[in-house]
Amino acid sequence: MQQTIKTTFLLLSDTHAKNGVAVPNLPVDVAIYCGDLTDGSKIHEFETTLALLRSIDASLKIVIAGNHDFTLDELVYKEKADTARRLFSITPELMRKEYGNPGGAQRLMSQESEGIHFLDEGTHCFRLRNSADLTVYASPFTPSIEADWGFQYKRGDNHDFAIPSKADVVITHGPPKVVLDPTNSRQRGGCEQLLAAVARARPLLHCFGHIHEGWGGKLVAWRGTEPSENPSHFTDIDNGASSVIETLATIEPRQSDSAEMKLEKECRRQRLTEEGYRRTSHCSQDEFPARKGQTTLFVNAAIQSGDEDGRPQLPWVVDIELPRSTEAGLETSSGLSRTAA
Repeated sequence: MQQTIKTTFLLLSDTHAKNGVAVPNLPVDVAIYCGDLTDGSKIHEFETTLALLRSIDASLKIVIAGNHDFTLDELVYKEKADTARRLFSITPELMRKEYGNPGGAQRLMSQESEGIHFLDEGTHCFRLRNSADLTVYASPFTPSIEADWGFQYKRGDNHDFAIPSKADVVITHGPPKVVLDPTNSRQRGGCEQLLAAVARARPLLHCFGHIHEGWGGKLVAWRGTEPSENPSHFTDIDNGASSVIETLATIEPRQSDSAEMKLEKECRRQRLTEEGYRRTSHCSQDEFPARKGQTTLFVNAAIQSGDEDGRPQLPWVVDIELPRSTEAGLETSSGLSRTAA
């Protein structure tokens, strides 16, 4: 019997509860939403995104929070509510009407109906309907200068991304440093500590969003069989053996492009837009397979555009191989059996 099973993922992030966001009308094994379900963390925005998630044809739908979803971070929500009351005379009644009670958004997202699983930071295990085992590490935390939104820490401070070596998939809101993290200000928006943690674990897939203009996919090849003592982009990534799958630079015309190149990119974007998603496969028989400990597929699945035109960016559909389950059931980090409905 084959020891691995081809598993199809739908990846998206950062819809910010905007109207008109479309998801592919095709069945997948697992859908993953990498945070920023809302723009201002209002209850009606959570309900909009939940309706989007319910429309996805997947038996398992994994969701994490992003920095915009600050009411899911109860301490931050209470601080913002107190500031609104003191500085702007906004009453608690109005706050509850727009944002819900403290803990209300968490309860809404944690109902686990229609295959939706809202994950806190940590490691979680699932038995999929296709009989594959899936181990994910999830974290909503991102670095920030002010760290005054949800699930943030000050850039330069240490955050422990405790990714286990057994993780097949890493789901974070933000990107690692220097991988699909360019910003319009020409700065890198990713996290060095996250890159080091992913380099140590070397999962099959790492998906995220947050930096809208970093949309894209890249198969990263790791140097050697073991991570370095202090992993970094320079010491642990083999750029020569890595492959860019797609980025905005490959589908968005630039001023420096020739007329022929501009036309080629416009045609490519049009084809992808008509399909409604960007698909890529990295199974053992493919040209560029994702192999545990050797290569990791990184995907920035931010839907909201980082460009001035504001056109929504495409979700990703990804095929990778997961280990076939050999057990009757799996235990999650909370000690409860989790099987995709």
